[in-house]
Amino acid sequence: MSRYTGPRVKKMRALGVDLPGLSRKTMWDRAYPPGEHGPKNARRRRESDFKKQLVEKQKLRFNYGLTERQFRRLFVEAKNNKAPTPDKLLEFLERRLDNAVFRAGYAATIPAARQLVRHRHIRVNGKRVDIPSYRLKVGDEITLKDKSKELAIVKESLEKVALQRPDWMRFDDDTLSCRVAELPSPDAVPFPVEMQLIVEYYSKRL
Repeated sequence: MSRYTGPRVKKMRALGVDLPGLSRKTMWDRAYPPGEHGPKNARRRRESDFKKQLVEKQKLRFNYGLTERQFRRLFVEAKNNKAPTPDKLLEFLERRLDNAVFRAGYAATIPAARQLVRHRHIRVNGKRVDIPSYRLKVGDEITLKDKSKELAIVKESLEKVALQRPDWMRFDDDTLSCRVAELPSPDAVPFPVEMQLIVEYYSKRL
């Protein structure tokens, strides 16, 4: 399955939650599922267990911009780790370079951050890295290429950071650099998600 490129607010309305990595807009102006009957659609029958599991999984997948294959592979890696699977999965997602560029404030969304990475505007420990899925380690420092600091989209994003920077990051306002101070904790994810439902979803499919 390819990466999602459709209407972002509509997707958030379908999932019932704002996904800051997907869009800076909010779903709360129309806080009901999309459909031709408008708010009447909100009165739906009881959701199945499968639907609940799927929704929780899709929240993470769409916020972090992964394909189904990428997300499944990441879940398997987390499952094979000694740490609890839910915690490790969330840690892996937060440590992606495109997410870190977004959380540092260089870009307004993760798709915009992914473009910065792919277009070679980002440095990690002084070296160019153009792989959005690159996994950061404690001590890594993210910086912008000197000319990239003058990009209008970067300046605008830094002036109005979409989210408060997480505790696992240390941002330097003078150099516009960001250092990974510690591994992300599960509560670093900026929206509610029931991880046990995701574990249940994949337990029947792996």
